[in-house]
Amino acid sequence: MYYKSISKANLGNINQAGSQQGRYLNPEDISLPQEYKIEVFTQGLDSPSCMVFTDEGDILIGLSGYISRKPAVVRLHDGSLETVAQDFDAPISGINYRDGVIYVTHKGKVTSIRQNGIRQDILLGLPDNGDYWNSNVAFDSNGKIYLAIAVNTNSAVVGTDNYWIFDNPYNCDYPGAYVILNGQNYESRDVFIVDNVKTHTGAFSPFGVPNIPFEVRKGIEKASGSIIRLNPDGTQLEQYAWGLRYIPHIGFDQAYRLFASNQGFEVRGSRPIANSPDEFQLIIPGTWYGWPDFTGGEPVTLSRFKPEGKPQPEFLLSNHPAVPPRPFAIFPQASNILGFDFNNNSDFGEVGDVYISEFGSLGPRTSSDLVPYVGIGHRISKIDIASGGVTTFAINRSGFPTSVTEEGGFGWPTDVVFGPDHAMYIVDFGSNPSDAPFNFLPSTGIIWKITRIH
Repeated sequence: MYYKSISKANLGNINQAGSQQGRYLNPEDISLPQEYKIEVFTQGLDSPSCMVFTDEGDILIGLSGYISRKPAVVRLHDGSLETVAQDFDAPISGINYRDGVIYVTHKGKVTSIRQNGIRQDILLGLPDNGDYWNSNVAFDSNGKIYLAIAVNTNSAVVGTDNYWIFDNPYNCDYPGAYVILNGQNYESRDVFIVDNVKTHTGAFSPFGVPNIPFEVRKGIEKASGSIIRLNPDGTQLEQYAWGLRYIPHIGFDQAYRLFASNQGFEVRGSRPIANSPDEFQLIIPGTWYGWPDFTGGEPVTLSRFKPEGKPQPEFLLSNHPAVPPRPFAIFPQASNILGFDFNNNSDFGEVGDVYISEFGSLGPRTSSDLVPYVGIGHRISKIDIASGGVTTFAINRSGFPTSVTEEGGFGWPTDVVFGPDHAMYIVDFGSNPSDAPFNFLPSTGIIWKITRIH
């Protein structure tokens, strides 16, 4: 036991299937290749978002705080859970561990927790007051920290779909290099005025602030949709890459190549974009990855990205920093890919292959409208590291999330981690009622375990 615990509690029933706070569990409802088996490893967690193994084999779990608004880090040790740290700013969106130190990404901050319980905010003031959250931290071979910073909006234009504008009216996105704007402005209702008054908003501007043609925006290091690099104590911060959108997870493979999951545009807001894929990207230093004018390596001006009944998306930038690279692998729009890990043991499968969680869409929850769930989300997919091909590895037998079918399998997978025992561990965010998709039920979070049968 290395960390000073604040409290200890039995937060779930370990290694037992059955019902938990209204959630029915049955591993047999999950389909996976016949040489593998799946079981419930831990249950009774409140909206877990991420996990990591310590050097001693314990599991550290980040409880996001989505339900309770009380995010915490808990440790699973010898069949029981204990609280390691709490009093974070919700949500916890990433956790990692290196040389006896825990690194927690939460709202606007990265905090380190040492073995004696001493905490230090090594990064403050991160620009994540918008729609999305920052990633976990990852470490290169020299111990440098890498972190992905989220964008604030869907497509670089603040609109009435951004509910945070009432609390953060001056918030917007920031580019990672000098850019020249084309000067488009997007009309929307002025939500700050009672009367039906219209306002116009430009790219990389707060709500209600228009652009002018050829207006210049200065780039910043901690840009929206960027990856930064720094020392473990927070010094020598520098930008590593930018032009991504929502990067919930980053990680290095055995060759210390950096990869990132990157979620594509949505069909919403002042500048909706259709058919935008989720991307699994190999991150090359100094590279611009196309946001906000490209998706999947292709320009948003192509006709297939035009939403039904909406205008064709136009370029926001008149000077693109480069031609963005094609993704290493792509997923359909609204797959909502999150945490991933690399298999490094031949007893489990092909060495180097990536296993990634697909959260899926929290869209309409009616049995008569299953379109948002067909072929995307609520599964674990495998990326062939040699070809970039994507296949489904584990999914509910029905093909749909448990909130639709009430079966006992996956709800909403958020993370995949391989343990020192070479088994795969899957973090499942929890269960939600079909008529209230955003109201996740307390204590319904799960960790599943998959092993290969020999």
